[in-house]
Amino acid sequence: MNFIGIIPSRYESTRFPGKPLADICGKTMIQRVYEQASKAMEEVWVATDDVRIVKAVKYFGGNVVMTSLNHRSGTDRCAEAAIKASEITGKKFDVVVNIQGDEPFMQPNEIELIRKCFTGSPNTEIATLIQPILKNEDIFRPDMVKVILDNEQNAVYFSRSPIPHIFGIEESKWLENYTFYGHVGLYAYRFDTLQKLAKLSEVKLEKVESLEQLRWIENGFRIKTNITDSDNFGIDTPEDLERAISGGIEKYYR
Repeated sequence: MNFIGIIPSRYESTRFPGKPLADICGKTMIQRVYEQASKAMEEVWVATDDVRIVKAVKYFGGNVVMTSLNHRSGTDRCAEAAIKASEITGKKFDVVVNIQGDEPFMQPNEIELIRKCFTGSPNTEIATLIQPILKNEDIFRPDMVKVILDNEQNAVYFSRSPIPHIFGIEESKWLENYTFYGHVGLYAYRFDTLQKLAKLSEVKLEKVESLEQLRWIENGFRIKTNITDSDNFGIDTPEDLERAISGGIEKYYR
């Protein structure tokens, strides 16, 4: 099975303009992400709409492709980039892994976990990672996306609300009575499935929860999950980056 990793990367960001080119101890953020992904995959590409990012990726010797300015999401950008990378390399890719461009401390084993969703299950269309929620207060955080599963570990639903609701139990004791899972934003898709997803229209559930994956579920696609225990986090603001650097980045690159 032939995998390709694609890192969607936009220069513009409301909370952190120029984030992909932010310096992390001598390397840009996009280079850090690229190098981490390359530890687990032979074929990694950056997909961007900005020439500054193109130049930065070429400078460190990475693969990069220009994509449209009009994409609604990283998924749509991945769909275009996967086609272009296939044409450039002359290779046929079975699965596309969508790697978040603002997670420079991503661990390569996370990619291995998501690959297993396909190598171990030939019917998998889409896969993503989840992790157990360890703090009761995190269940109630809207920025912590929760997911519930069926008995084959497919996602039934994602929500910013606490799901499931534990009836008749004090909220402070919910974690004692159920294993809650939070979503980790690493996706992978079969090549043909990804092209179908890029053509779907926005749905109401997606709009009200602000969660793109609900578009796929509402349209009948199944999302396989695998569980990670990696202590990973994204960089949303300059303050996030400052905290990460001040705490010492060496521990993330062992």
